[in-house]
Amino acid sequence: MITKTSFDPRNRHLVVLKGGPGSEHDVSLRSGSSVAAALRNAGAHVEEIEVTGMEVSIPEGTELVFNLIHGTFGEDGVLQQLLDERGIAYTGEGSAQSRVAFDKILTKQALVKAGVPSPHFEILSSKTGIWPSLPLPIVIKAPRQGSSVGVHLIHELAEIDQALADCRLYGEEILVEELVTGRELTVGVIGDQVLPVVEIKPNEGFYDYTNKYTKGATEYLVPAPLSSSETEAVQGAALAAVRALGLSVYSRVDVLLAADGPTVLEINTIPGMTETSLLPKAAAAMGIDFTALCCRIAEQSLAVRGSCT
Repeated sequence: MITKTSFDPRNRHLVVLKGGPGSEHDVSLRSGSSVAAALRNAGAHVEEIEVTGMEVSIPEGTELVFNLIHGTFGEDGVLQQLLDERGIAYTGEGSAQSRVAFDKILTKQALVKAGVPSPHFEILSSKTGIWPSLPLPIVIKAPRQGSSVGVHLIHELAEIDQALADCRLYGEEILVEELVTGRELTVGVIGDQVLPVVEIKPNEGFYDYTNKYTKGATEYLVPAPLSSSETEAVQGAALAAVRALGLSVYSRVDVLLAADGPTVLEINTIPGMTETSLLPKAAAAMGIDFTALCCRIAEQSLAVRGSCT
């Protein structure tokens, strides 16, 4: 069990990056503010920087950047490459791993290659006007968005055109998956440590943007009420998915538990980090408080890539 870390934030000069140019700007602000407050309470000197574009200036003397920018720029490998080029240490995965995990199509291809169970899929070009060939029900997704932005559950043919039109707003490629029904679960992984499974139970519909960020719209069960064999299978699928993408710092894997076993949907390399977010909930269930979780992420990040300062 991870309850202590070697990363001591006291008197460290840390920067928290939050916001970003993407659709998850406001969510990222909340994550960044929560982490900054925890690090300050632990004795660190913390500077919060709200990012609005595709560039950022890091103050001299920064020992470690906590990257809390969800989605575009922060989670897609672009920011990581900039920081690597400047020799600045940061939390989370590296540029190459982030790029693959952020792209749902590249993720699917990596999962298939590694034999990790995942829904059947096809890729459409937004320029061709070709309709999905998979039988209904299906899920139509913009492949490079987070927080369920651009995700559409399709049960009727009449719903397809609007879903495709929305996904075209986000890029030229569109991901189509079979709609697998089952229990919605998510699993945090830090290094090789798999956290307790969280079950997600929206009051209605699926776990979309509204249900994620509307108070009281979703119930979370931690740890998920699963049998020991179900828990082992779900955690095993999550760890296999992380390894398939070459991830080694921290992430959260979304899994559906269907009648025939778990199937992996996607992987988040910068999951929500407020004290009520899912990764912190899972960590708390095994005795890791929020500040200790932030320090564990810093420790693992530095262990994987080392300090660049």
